[in-house]
Amino acid sequence: MDNKQAALELGTKPVGRLLAQYALPAIVAMSAASLYNIIDRAFIGQIVGPEAIAGLGITFPFMNLSAAFGAAVGVGASTCISVKLGQRDYKRAQRLLGNTVTLNLIIGFLFMVVCLIFLDPILRFFGASDATLPYAREFMIVILLGNMVTHMYFGMNAVLRAAGKPRHAMYATLFTVVMNVILLITFVWWFRWGIRGAALATITSQTMAMCWQMWIFSDKKELLHLEKGIYRLRMALVRNIISIGISPFLMNVTSCIIVIFMNNQFVRYGGDMAVGAYSIANSVVMMFFMFVMGMIQGMQPIVGYNFGAENYNRMFRCLFLTIASATTILLIGWGLSMLFPREISRIFTTDQTLISLAARGIKIDMMVFFVVGSQAIITNFFQCIGRVKIAIFLSLSRQLILLLPMAYVFPLFWDLDGVWYAMPASDFGSFAMTIPLLIWYMNKLKRNGK
Repeated sequence: MDNKQAALELGTKPVGRLLAQYALPAIVAMSAASLYNIIDRAFIGQIVGPEAIAGLGITFPFMNLSAAFGAAVGVGASTCISVKLGQRDYKRAQRLLGNTVTLNLIIGFLFMVVCLIFLDPILRFFGASDATLPYAREFMIVILLGNMVTHMYFGMNAVLRAAGKPRHAMYATLFTVVMNVILLITFVWWFRWGIRGAALATITSQTMAMCWQMWIFSDKKELLHLEKGIYRLRMALVRNIISIGISPFLMNVTSCIIVIFMNNQFVRYGGDMAVGAYSIANSVVMMFFMFVMGMIQGMQPIVGYNFGAENYNRMFRCLFLTIASATTILLIGWGLSMLFPREISRIFTTDQTLISLAARGIKIDMMVFFVVGSQAIITNFFQCIGRVKIAIFLSLSRQLILLLPMAYVFPLFWDLDGVWYAMPASDFGSFAMTIPLLIWYMNKLKRNGK
């Protein structure tokens, strides 16, 4: 199948088969990435110690903030490319590819420089204590030095999916994960480089995968390929990318704000060990939520293409099939977390205090986990079709509108448990806000005869 036909089948192939074709590689890739995160934290917790895993938890806001800028470009550009391919505007899709490369380089460099200059004050603001600051600093110096590579790697993977190459995006992620684990064992266990070795393993594996991605896009036979004349930033294209990317950008920025606030709340009500428990619970949540992210990544090019081609029935079939599949997966994760929280916590640490805190945190955090997928998928759906204001509102609803005030008020009544209870309460509240908006949009399309 040639490259143009691969793009065209987004509007013709049966939706179920198409979603499986695009989502399964993404699910495999995202699940492998999640498994690596589990292994990474387990190595650090078991070999370096509980303070190190708490220090790693302090770096979550940094990772979210970096992901925010990466998503603004990667998700925005890949969505725009999907729509342009649906409209058969291949020239503009090509220019979007070039602008994606340029924006990733510029934003990645600026983020690295600013954060390195103010690293210690930022980490203190994020909740680092005297005990956890050295670990967090050691990890983030390496991560930030490789920030441009990280941005480019994730951006190019998003474009690969938009260009009809979900398997190639999967291969890039799987290669990164496998190489990451090999280097992690070498650097942390064998060379005993500690938390710095874990960061170095991450950046080295991403660099190798990014080189392969660039090699793919350098092939002139590809529908989208790197060539002269596409890298100069064009304001119209940049505005299109940012207008779509602003929703995931704000989602990640608010995640950063929330994690900063939550870290400080956990330190206040439970100390460094509570931050470590939060880090473990986050890892468990992300292990299952990565399945949902894979479904979303598979859905995005299909929804974007069919919206551009005005195939609204196919677009909604894809949405509802994605919701059903994701909810099934999260129900499995919910069941395992309710039944085996201590066994899951023991993967990360041998410290009995940390195991007890993490086990209780996992059970509370995952209380209504099965509704989280619907909210995330519907939010991304509105993003894919250019309904930016709705997507932004839904992105902010769980975190700023609900979680932030709840995480402040609940501990006043329930102490440390109150910080934990704020998370499932906000999950359910944001789900209840999302469903009516989807129904409103569907009715609007019906009234317009579409």
